[in-house]
Amino acid sequence: MGEQPDRIIASVARSDVAPVELPGREWGLLLGPDNVGATHLTLGFADFPGGSAPLGHVHPTEEEMMYVLSGSGRLISGDQALKLEPGVAVYVPPGVSHSTVADPNEPLRLITVFSPPVVPGSYEPASST
Repeated sequence: MGEQPDRIIASVARSDVAPVELPGREWGLLLGPDNVGATHLTLGFADFPGGSAPLGHVHPTEEEMMYVLSGSGRLISGDQALKLEPGVAVYVPPGVSHSTVADPNEPLRLITVFSPPVVPGSYEPASST
């Protein structure tokens, strides 16, 4: 077999991540190009305060997957509204407008995966920043 280039595995604790303030939520980079050299994925977390309903946005080139850790709410895209609750995973194709609404009783906490990697906030509507 051919020799593989030097590769390392990496880990990051959520407690070591400084979240980025985005409209209606915080987003934190766990793993991606800027901290572990990932070339095809970004793994992060998003925390929406109870009752948060930021404007919708579009990721023009990125696929997004999210997994609900705690809380509840809805993911809205056009006339579609998907229930978000612990254990639910959602896929959003590139170019699809979507918004997240957190129910008022508790924060909505998600794990997010983007491919290709995303730049936090680069997809926010100009009127919401």
